[in-house]
Amino acid sequence: MMKIRIKENENVKWGCIAGPLYYKGWYHLFYQYNPNSVVWGNVTWAHAVSKDLTNWFKLPLAMVPDHWYDINGVMTGSATFLPDGRLMMFYSAMADNFTQFECLAFPKNYSDPLLVDWVKYDGNPVLAPPPGVGLKDFRDPSSLWIGPDGKYRMIMGSKKQNTIGCVLVFHTTDFVHYELMDEVLHSVPGTGMWECVDIYPVSTTGTHGLDMSVYGSGVKYVLKQSGDEDRHDWYAIGSYDAGNDKWYPDDPEMDLGIGLRYDYGKFYASKTFYDPIKKRRVLWGYVGETDTVEEDRVKNWANILNIPRTVTLDIKTQTNLIQWPIEEVQKLRSKYHHNFTDVDLQPGSIVPLDIGSATQLDISAMFKVDTAWLNANLEADVSYNCTTSEGSAGRGAFGPFGLLVLADEPFTEQTPVYFYIAKNADGTSRTYFCTDESRSSTLLDVGKRVYGSTVPVLHGEDYKMRLLVDHSIVESFAQGGRTVISSRVYPTKAIYKAAKVFLFNNATCITVKASLNIWKMSKAKFKHFPL
Repeated sequence: MMKIRIKENENVKWGCIAGPLYYKGWYHLFYQYNPNSVVWGNVTWAHAVSKDLTNWFKLPLAMVPDHWYDINGVMTGSATFLPDGRLMMFYSAMADNFTQFECLAFPKNYSDPLLVDWVKYDGNPVLAPPPGVGLKDFRDPSSLWIGPDGKYRMIMGSKKQNTIGCVLVFHTTDFVHYELMDEVLHSVPGTGMWECVDIYPVSTTGTHGLDMSVYGSGVKYVLKQSGDEDRHDWYAIGSYDAGNDKWYPDDPEMDLGIGLRYDYGKFYASKTFYDPIKKRRVLWGYVGETDTVEEDRVKNWANILNIPRTVTLDIKTQTNLIQWPIEEVQKLRSKYHHNFTDVDLQPGSIVPLDIGSATQLDISAMFKVDTAWLNANLEADVSYNCTTSEGSAGRGAFGPFGLLVLADEPFTEQTPVYFYIAKNADGTSRTYFCTDESRSSTLLDVGKRVYGSTVPVLHGEDYKMRLLVDHSIVESFAQGGRTVISSRVYPTKAIYKAAKVFLFNNATCITVKASLNIWKMSKAKFKHFPL
């Protein structure tokens, strides 16, 4: 597989990202892990390092549940470089009675670039749930950053009055004692518990990433939360008042938990970190299983992480983020690629693309639509939505059209990724980007949903998508990364040499021309570091 994951012969449970960072020439990834079972529990921090965020070395476990305050799990946390150059890990711990505490850990040997050994702070825990916060509603500390008053800030997710999702703010001057602020950073009624919260700046003029220490003009701030009740990762774009520790959404109707999502498929508990070497902000998420625990036990592994993505503000719209696979993933591309130009897709057509086995692919596709037909036809489709539609089988005047991946020749199995253009009653249109899992597998006990959402398509733009296909996962990026969908599928027929890729146009009114570049992808390396 090209995805970052443990080999299938290891009994392992992947979990949430914890404390990604760059240190002395190595990218470090820590993640929740059960060394004894594919079922959640015995939450431990596993540790891997990489030079390129693509090929990885597995290191010994970083932290295990061995104290009263974390005996039920070393949960998610974040890394912070302190002013004196030391590295500190701030993490949530689950105690013997399942109360959530916040704890510190430090490298045992700062001269070790691999950071193999970690020591828990003698004074743990440093934070307990404050009055008014549930004992199990207090988790996932962020990295610390300095404010204009010289104090350092840290945020955590929680909820108020059982239904109001919120972000707590703490101040510190010594990194051991923390003061809870009276006011929350932000809250939204009806959104429930927020976990894995994140805040970071994005440039309004450039495509480079920004560290949290950046203040001033030309900057917006992204606030993100993972909704514990709906299991989605939500984000919103707004402004941050550093003096008063308040965050405000640019558009209250697109506020946190009711507006935009990082990913409209299977994706959760994500975290970003600033890469100081390539001046970029990198996003990772957790892609869980939708099959049964019994199947996980048979294959002896469960859950994966997505290909890391860079995150920037969409400078053209100023209202959404751009997510894009890190450039290093291109190292896995084959030397030669297949090129298809202006493939004619008549209404109702399916066109095979002869590339051989199609289980591991990097596909860039562009679709040109006859705008004269689009403008002339007044057929309204005001109620269309990816998740409630008939998927790729449903036919409209202007969609669906796109690609069938992980498909076998008789179409017993297929995973369509497609655009659907819906006309409004006033003649304007909106575009949807969707993935249809309904026929992705002959198995009956796996998730088979239609995922997706709208995607901005600006005047003069063609319809573009990039797909990373890897045996049982499809990561799809529309319009340069404005809308993203990760789909976890379980083909039984469309595997190995039987896996094919097709173009299709199931619209009733428009002809589409498609141009594609398709690379075969090699396997990423994941092996034990030769200590």
